[in-house]
Amino acid sequence: MPIYEYRCQQCKNLFEALVGSSRERDQTRCPQCDGDQVQRVISAGSFRISSADAGSPPAGALSGCSSRSGFS
Repeated sequence: MPIYEYRCQQCKNLFEALVGSSRERDQTRCPQCDGDQVQRVISAGSFRISSADAGSPPAGALSGCSSRSGFS
């Protein structure tokens, strides 16, 4: 299920919502004021890959993991 970022048009609250289907997306409400006038906003990705580093993982992609974790 994707996580979408929304802004409430009534109270201007910025929040995230886990949305499973287009029906749920249409029924998303603001958790602060319970308003139904919410607009999905475009948010930046959590990382980016430059062409010079295309062969290596993004910085921070493995943060918190050690080389002994079983992932290679």
